[in-house]
Amino acid sequence: MTYPFGAVVGMDDMRLALLLNAVSPAVGGVLVRGEKGTAKSTTVRALAAVLPPVVVVAGCRFACDPAAPDPACPDGPHDPGAPGSTRPARLVELPVGASEDRVVGSLDLERALTEGVKAFEPGLLAAAHRGVLYVDEVNLLHDHLVDLLLDAAALGTAYVEREGVSVRHAARFLLVGTMNPEEGELRPQLLDRFGLTVEVAAPRDPVERAEVVRRRFAHDADPVGFAASWASEESALATRIADARTRLPRVVLSDDALRQVTAVCAAFHVDGLRADLVTARAAIAHAAWCGRDEVTEDDVRVAARLALPHRRRRNPFDAPGLDEETLEQALEDARPDEDPPEGPGDGGAPDDGDPGNSPDPGTGSSAHGSDAETQAQPPVPADDDAGATPPSSAPRGEGGGSTDAAPAPDRAAVPPGDPFRTRRLEVPGVGAGVSGRRSRARGDRGRVVGATRPSGTVTRLHLTGTVLAAAPHQVARGRTGPGLRITRADLRQAVLEGREGNLVLFVVDASGSMGARSRMAAVKGAVLSLLLDAYQRRDKVGLVTFRGVEAELALPPTWSVEAAAARLTALPTGGRTPLAAGLLRAHETLRVERVRDPRRRPLLVVVTDGRATGARGADHLGDSRRAAGLLAAEGTAAVVVDCESGPVRLGLAGALGMALGAQTLRLEELAAESLAATVRSVREAA
Repeated sequence: MTYPFGAVVGMDDMRLALLLNAVSPAVGGVLVRGEKGTAKSTTVRALAAVLPPVVVVAGCRFACDPAAPDPACPDGPHDPGAPGSTRPARLVELPVGASEDRVVGSLDLERALTEGVKAFEPGLLAAAHRGVLYVDEVNLLHDHLVDLLLDAAALGTAYVEREGVSVRHAARFLLVGTMNPEEGELRPQLLDRFGLTVEVAAPRDPVERAEVVRRRFAHDADPVGFAASWASEESALATRIADARTRLPRVVLSDDALRQVTAVCAAFHVDGLRADLVTARAAIAHAAWCGRDEVTEDDVRVAARLALPHRRRRNPFDAPGLDEETLEQALEDARPDEDPPEGPGDGGAPDDGDPGNSPDPGTGSSAHGSDAETQAQPPVPADDDAGATPPSSAPRGEGGGSTDAAPAPDRAAVPPGDPFRTRRLEVPGVGAGVSGRRSRARGDRGRVVGATRPSGTVTRLHLTGTVLAAAPHQVARGRTGPGLRITRADLRQAVLEGREGNLVLFVVDASGSMGARSRMAAVKGAVLSLLLDAYQRRDKVGLVTFRGVEAELALPPTWSVEAAAARLTALPTGGRTPLAAGLLRAHETLRVERVRDPRRRPLLVVVTDGRATGARGADHLGDSRRAAGLLAAEGTAAVVVDCESGPVRLGLAGALGMALGAQTLRLEELAAESLAATVRSVREAA
């Protein structure tokens, strides 16, 4: 696995996690998170070269082991003494755009209906059996495919259900996924299904970086010679993996070691018991890798550092990580007492000098699980009014009414309020975008809403439509007995309607009129809630802000709601309100994104009180209405969130919503609870 870069890019944790899974695939796979250009894919592909070869039944498409063939193998049954052949372990790569049929395999429905032959074409899960299944950019893979992969990895079996025909086959593989967190996160439920997770980054030491470049040049100049120079190390690594696999069944997990595993998992407040199982399996694999027959405290420590960081997250905006003090304290608390502690010898007072029994007054109870909350909170000034504008320099009126006065200085960034569950905002109509959870769309998942003639191979047969198309021709085709005579022209493809993911572009007013501390906290809390909703519905997000004299694309459209939340939290307020500039910047952003991703329909969310101010003499409200009309003319679906507060309301946000052809919601109407209350009140009135 050192070929060609693994030894020099500071990826020891990744290397170890892959090796532990190679020793014991029951650990549950590896998720590798890291910035672009850190040789994640190169290291994973190098793993196949050091895996022990596998012996398979000759001619079996499902890689059955001759010593223990799968009794349900679609190519079987195989005799226990069937001849076998030895081949290298495979590394199968799953493309992000793969279909479900390509992953699990598919039935040839045309042959089944026209020839009466039940033919099954294996998928990638069958090809990866007893090898490695690698998914690059796993965070961009459709959720239903990720669920399918993780279920197969956990059960060791793949199931294919098509039109009343059931096929199952063994699918035991080492699942490895790589991802760049800047492009979006996996849902916490899916993160938990990966056994181990590691963070990788490029080295900052110039000497190490130079060595990486030097090795890359050497590889490009002579790939064969470069590989040969590492052959002896790879051979030794492969031998060690094989020896560890042989030792694995003999490794003992004592009650004391198991108690340390469960104590560590409890100390980090992880959900469920999967963390305990994975940590225990990883500790056993590490003991076998190190040549030991019994799990030690060091094995538990190493396993916890790999198995627990991604399971500590409580919401999508929490950064993964592990507090070392909490880990060491949990291990110490669960450590068996080898010798009775010596008393102080003078009055029985506790020994204050024992660091293990006396928490540090500066950290004390904060070591136990509180680091998650600390990381999740944005920095707040010690003095709550430290960043506020002095009363003498505050702009007159909520919108900075005097345009002749000097621009007000920016106020310090206000932390967002608590997020809440929002109502679902949808794009009207029926789209054809990628699978998600927001707007209605025709695709390859959902409920059957009709039938159509297939343009290619039938992947989901509409049985009723096929029978209705064939029925009028039975006499002409000479049917005399039971059974239909069906031709290719009779086949009908089912039309499915489900949900799609959208591009949610937030346009947030950060001008002085929004700068009241309580209002901006509520606004940020609402946008944060909408970001959380976008994360759960698998949307891309973008962020445009406007204040002063211009608008800024604070975050180009991305999968990373974490980046959007960070930009939102740090957003200062102040200055005039260039609303038209914000809408025009949104228009340009959506124009570019339509070219890049034409199937993904956008949803524009404008968060403002509707005011528009700037230099004297300009028609700012008129400009903003014309910019809104430009968006409306292109059919951009939009929602205006009215942030105006107080007893006197100008209704400017409502007028902006009319110009956009958008729904206008007051800030307090975003919550799902308010929608439920409205429905209840209507029902009670009726």
